[in-house]
Amino acid sequence: MAENKKDLRIRSKVISESANRVPNRSMLRAVGFEDEDFKKPMIGVASTWSEVTPCNIHIDRLARKAKDGASENGGAPMIFNTITVSDGIAMGHEGMNYSLPSREIIADSIETVTGAERFDGFVSIGGCDKTTPGCLISMARLNLPSVYIYGGTIQPGKLNGQDVDIVSAFEAVGQHQQGMINDEELHKVECSVCPGAGACGGMYTANTMAAAVEALGMSIPGSSSTPAIYDYKEQECEQAGAMVIDLLEKEIYPRDIMTKAAFENAITVVMALGGSTNAFLHLLAIAQSADVDLTYEDFERVRKNVPHIADLKPSGKYVMQDLFAIGGVPGVMKLLLDKGLLHGDCLTVTGKTLAENLAEAPDLEEGQEIIKPLDRPIKASGPLVVLKGNLAPEGAVAKMSGQKISRFEGPAKVYDSEETATKAIEAHEIKEGDVLVIRNVGPKGGPGMPEMLSITAMIVGQGLGGKVALLTDGRFSGGSHGFVIGHLAPEAAAGGPISLLQEGDTVTIDSETQEINFEVSDEELDKRAREHKPFEPRYKTGTLAKYAKLVSSSAKGAITDANLY
Repeated sequence: MAENKKDLRIRSKVISESANRVPNRSMLRAVGFEDEDFKKPMIGVASTWSEVTPCNIHIDRLARKAKDGASENGGAPMIFNTITVSDGIAMGHEGMNYSLPSREIIADSIETVTGAERFDGFVSIGGCDKTTPGCLISMARLNLPSVYIYGGTIQPGKLNGQDVDIVSAFEAVGQHQQGMINDEELHKVECSVCPGAGACGGMYTANTMAAAVEALGMSIPGSSSTPAIYDYKEQECEQAGAMVIDLLEKEIYPRDIMTKAAFENAITVVMALGGSTNAFLHLLAIAQSADVDLTYEDFERVRKNVPHIADLKPSGKYVMQDLFAIGGVPGVMKLLLDKGLLHGDCLTVTGKTLAENLAEAPDLEEGQEIIKPLDRPIKASGPLVVLKGNLAPEGAVAKMSGQKISRFEGPAKVYDSEETATKAIEAHEIKEGDVLVIRNVGPKGGPGMPEMLSITAMIVGQGLGGKVALLTDGRFSGGSHGFVIGHLAPEAAAGGPISLLQEGDTVTIDSETQEINFEVSDEELDKRAREHKPFEPRYKTGTLAKYAKLVSSSAKGAITDANLY
């Protein structure tokens, strides 16, 4: 066991010393503490283990490894749990309203336990989409030495000799509705796409945020792309436990790492990989918690200089495990650093700079086809584009990877809920050239800004991908693709212009000029505004009611602790 040269009990000393704390220590003795443990820094291990999703089913084992690492390096570790919500299971029904709010609950609960127990530092381990940003928000708020470890990606399933994943299942629903596959074929898809532990395999939200956090400097180099079932994932967790003690000794805190430049590195990696639009929400929220001024303008400034180089699902061919096999996220970052697209001097949880970490990483495998050369990219600039206009004065976010067209104009088909829009798609009411609008599903309106993966998958499954546009003040799964624009702000429930949109209005979306507008005269808009009835909240009590009351605009990360006073 390593001997600590100085007292690392930066907060736990209030418990571990003084006669007045005999009752406190008595409680800890009941869970295994002995005399020598009270001389060590107390380290929390925040586990998001749960049986409700394959993304997190293995994290109890990983948490124990993190505990071992902290213990062997001179810490007194304790595991505690927080929640997780399975986005894939919550998708397409009322359960999805709880998904984004779960991010705040995760952050609040980690902050609560860590604050109450007076931990000196902590490791957090996440899996499904909201666990990563929830853990990082808590780290930024608490500003205690801490390391994040991602539980890892799932392996692709196999069906008829082809790789399949959870998005294959969503799109199969649309194919089934079109009569392209029968009941038996649909059942085979259902039984094939999720073969075991790990988060959804493409460059969807979980893998996007894991890569972003590695680029941010808050996780062990390479850990964002290590598959869930690989033994090395356990070693990473042991390293993370030990690393927290090292951070305490070196007095390195999250806000020393999560600087404005580090967030720019995270955005760069997300753009290069063609990640999820949810990265906007989550990076904005983490930055707010770290007291870093990050806005849509920063995303745009970075995006214009970063090529999209990763042929990854949902718009591409490969999955995260494939990327891991050819050098992983560090290999991609080495390319970007060599091109001058990353800030190499940013500090990381290793105690080294990003450039120093990458100097130790191998290059991408020769002859690989997943990551394109920087001079021959898939797209010359990042595919996640901010749009503004009279339909979204605060902004909207479009994912343009895989899109052959950059401009879309058509009549609005307007629905005030995901349910009514789903029924319209099932009834084949949405035709080529339409602009499908789903509103009142933003942070306040949903509430919880539900994802529209079921909707986008049905559209693609019916052969309308790229042939209709989808606009919403809600959001999309990282697995969504097609001509889709989300995060319209201000949202309808907050009185945004989308609330005044009517059936048949002409909507124009242009990703080149980055505009999103609808053609209605000022006089007509004034008339509609006078006649418009204020949004009536769907929930009056409980978690969702509290969330709707506190949550900010999606353009500010949909956080719940901004401007409380």
